[in-house]
Amino acid sequence: MANKENPSAVAENLVVTMDYKLFVDGELYDSSEEEGPIAFLQGHQNIIPGLEKELYGLEIGASKKVRVEPENGYGQPDPEAIMNLPLSELPEEIPVEVGVELELTDEEGELIGATITEVGEDFVLLDFNHPLAGKTLDFEVTIRGLRSASSEEMDHGHIHSH
Repeated sequence: MANKENPSAVAENLVVTMDYKLFVDGELYDSSEEEGPIAFLQGHQNIIPGLEKELYGLEIGASKKVRVEPENGYGQPDPEAIMNLPLSELPEEIPVEVGVELELTDEEGELIGATITEVGEDFVLLDFNHPLAGKTLDFEVTIRGLRSASSEEMDHGHIHSH
């Protein structure tokens, strides 16, 4: 039986350290291989819900394949999240090419990502949907570590680097 100091399985309010590989349409899209494992506070929506709910009960060293449908990942693309921007309003240093990703600041000063999806004679179409909206996500995960969250981490709802 595990004690509070050495949790043995993924549970609510624990800090989980996890290696992952993400495949989209059968291709490797992202992985923790270069940056090292990610760490997050379980049960606080620090990661997408469809992956988070599949981790409960996994022990350190356990691996699992998890398929996440769009509804439990990044959602379906929102047709309202497409914007026509005059070329004159696009900063000069940004290449005017389909597929270019950029970050803009909204009215509240928050950074939001967009992708150029069409280039016209005097405009670009910007798609503010997450690049993985509408995609089925196939994860391969391995739990690398578990620890109790600090009271500060619990108050903030996310982990703090030590």
